[in-house]
Amino acid sequence: MSSDTHPDREDDGAEGRRLEGLLFLGCFMLSIPAANWLIGNVGTVCVPQGPCLVPVAPGLMAPSGVLMIGLALVLRDLVQRRLGIGWAFGAIVAGAALSATLAPPALVIASASAFLLSEMADLVVYTPLQRRRLMLAVVASSAVGLVVDSLVFLYLAFGSLDFLAGQIIGKIWMVLLALPLVAWLRNRDARQERSAS
Repeated sequence: MSSDTHPDREDDGAEGRRLEGLLFLGCFMLSIPAANWLIGNVGTVCVPQGPCLVPVAPGLMAPSGVLMIGLALVLRDLVQRRLGIGWAFGAIVAGAALSATLAPPALVIASASAFLLSEMADLVVYTPLQRRRLMLAVVASSAVGLVVDSLVFLYLAFGSLDFLAGQIIGKIWMVLLALPLVAWLRNRDARQERSAS
């Protein structure tokens, strides 16, 4: 059956995707204060005048905020999938401003710069890939984004890349944990498209 014969079903699907997009946007924006709070308050070790650290692999530690940053990269992709590139770009700019506002004074430049550059890198990689291969787009864009975020943040914040491996692995864990949700959304979208046609 054609979607022309069921316009209400099509409108409900579009409205549902829009609401999902707004939910992803809200979670994306919440991941920023969560990352800033985690880095100063949660870890198995909290370095005096430094970050709180969590184990991300045997013998490898990372600042605890990496967990939320890995998730933020995937959430930005989902904002773009549901609301469009304009919303995604706006979320990046708002997120960078929020990051600068919430970061401890010593980390403002590092936090805002890393957020802005990594999310823009994520957007640039995700955009051309998303229509053809969503899972590849999410994995590739997140991989690029998390490396950019780690390099920029560590260099600007600490002048050292000592925690680079831990940062990357910690963010990869969160991206991997989010992939089942992305796969489920992709499959559900495909089913809805087939049933609408």
